[in-house]
Amino acid sequence: MMLGIERRQKIMEYLTSDRKVYVADLSKILKVTEETVRRDLEKLETQDLLRRSYGGAVLNEHTSEDLSFLKRNSINNTDKQAIAKKAEFLVNDNDTLMVDSSTTCLTLLHQLKIKKELTVITNSIKLVNDFVSSPFTIISSGGTLRAHSYALVGPSACNSLQNYYVDLAIISCKGIDRDKGIMESNEQESIIKQQMMKQAKKCILLIDHSKFDKTAFTRTGDFTCIDYIVTNQMPSQDWINFFDKREIKLIY
Repeated sequence: MMLGIERRQKIMEYLTSDRKVYVADLSKILKVTEETVRRDLEKLETQDLLRRSYGGAVLNEHTSEDLSFLKRNSINNTDKQAIAKKAEFLVNDNDTLMVDSSTTCLTLLHQLKIKKELTVITNSIKLVNDFVSSPFTIISSGGTLRAHSYALVGPSACNSLQNYYVDLAIISCKGIDRDKGIMESNEQESIIKQQMMKQAKKCILLIDHSKFDKTAFTRTGDFTCIDYIVTNQMPSQDWINFFDKREIKLIY
């Protein structure tokens, strides 16, 4: 039987994918009573992750919504692990990387612990903390702490990144749209991602299936910046054709 925290994580994964869940369906899927599901939904609502509705709940989401690191780190973990395993082979021993502060990229970095002699430049204080005893060379961008996302941002961070040229930039985003491009919910973090892409020979974008056809507050860039897109499910044929036309390697 699942622990409560595991059950609520599963609920958030279904919500992120479908935008709405029903108590009766969750009760059958999770093999618990409807009352247990309602209590789980109540707890998730107190964390501002969802809004309860008649018979179920809907995702608490808006284009300007900027979820905290802790909230992002609690959802879609199965998808993040799947993406990390698919992206692992794109990174070679001795590579130099720039990595953003997203939870998806952090999951990939943990998957890369078997790699040798990696140099990782990042604005993520969580990544720096997690890898303090690792054999990797870890370089912090410095900058102003944005505690909400455990990220370092601002002019100092950007200026620091400009001193390095790397093999790969590895980033995630809030959403992608064929017309608007790569979208992010926070402008300061979007600027950091832009700088990372400029400093890299190639760029890998890690996104789960819920990010397709989704807009957000600010534009990070267009698809000419991206060499690889790694996701957890096959996207629509329209997206496959879109990436083929732009010679972007899609991995799913």
